[in-house]
Amino acid sequence: MAAREINPMLKSALELGPILVFFVVYLLIKDNVFTIAGRDYSGFILVTAGFIPLMIVTTGLLWKLTGKLSKMQVVTLVLVVVFGGLSVWLNDDRFFKMKPTMIYLIFAGILGFGLVRGQSYLQHVMDEMMPLAQEGWMKLTRRLCFFFFGLAVLNEVIWRTMSTESWVWFKTFGLTAAVFLFFIFQGDIFRKYGEQDDDGAE
Repeated sequence: MAAREINPMLKSALELGPILVFFVVYLLIKDNVFTIAGRDYSGFILVTAGFIPLMIVTTGLLWKLTGKLSKMQVVTLVLVVVFGGLSVWLNDDRFFKMKPTMIYLIFAGILGFGLVRGQSYLQHVMDEMMPLAQEGWMKLTRRLCFFFFGLAVLNEVIWRTMSTESWVWFKTFGLTAAVFLFFIFQGDIFRKYGEQDDDGAE
């Protein structure tokens, strides 16, 4: 299926919508306990149960509308289904809270493996968005590898030492802000290693 462009607002809604829905619904029912088939479930577990099919539907719509999914989107969906499913099945919120840890460790591991081989796998994913010289890609990849590992450690610290509500706030806004700020502070690499086109414009 050929890749297609869609409205950026629609794309953002499909990508970020499930996370925001999870956050809002969790705040509404976080203090409630629901008895289903004789078993008690917290609001967090119930929201997680709804989040899984929502992610499947929105990711499927993205694939249908754009004709493609990034490796990150596929890995994220698989881990949501696996760890979210384990949390619901075992009635244990720890599995879903570990999902971001696994995502960031996988990405750090993939980038690190590429670095060991002298390659930037990040370049293969983002080259069209940010044309950089090879040295720039290697530096950015090293930084992102350590950054992802740091986020994995931070997520473990947060969910193990703080309340579920604190973790939900951290997951919804903290991790997103951290990734945004990371790229903001990479301006030195973009300025130094940004490649120019034939007209001399970056």
